Amino acid sequence: MNTELKDIIRKIIEFRDARYRKQFHNPKDIALSMVLEASELMEHFQWKSTEEIEQYVNEHKEEIGEVLADVLYWVLLMSHDLKINVIETLDKKIENNERNYPIEKSKARIGTPETA
Repeated sequence: MNTELKDIIRKIIEFRDARYRKQFHNPKDIALSMVLEASELMEHFQWKSTEEIEQYVNEHKEEIGEVLADVLYWVLLMSHDLKINVIETLDKKIENNERNYPIEKSKARIGTPETA
C-alpha cells in the first residue's frame, strides 16, 4: 500500500479514535453507512437524462466529490478494521477480471472506441 493511502487511513483512524467512535463501528454499521453514502451519490443522478448529466456534474462537482470521499472513507475504514489490504485485493480483482473477460471476447457497443 502506498504511503499516501496509508496517511489517509491513519487520518481516518485518528479522527475516529479522537471522537471515541470505534465503539459504534462494527462491520454491519460501517457497511450500512457506506451504502447510505452511495445512495446519496445516486441521488445526484436520479431522473437525469444522459444529456443532463454532463452539465449537472460540471455544476455540482464539489458536492459529488464530497460524497465520493464519504464512500471512500467508509471503504478504507472497513478495510482497515477487517485487516484487508484493499489495494492488493483490487489488484487481484482486476487481474481476475482481465482473465475472465478478455478483450478479444468483449462485444463492442455503439460509442466505444471499436465502433466510433
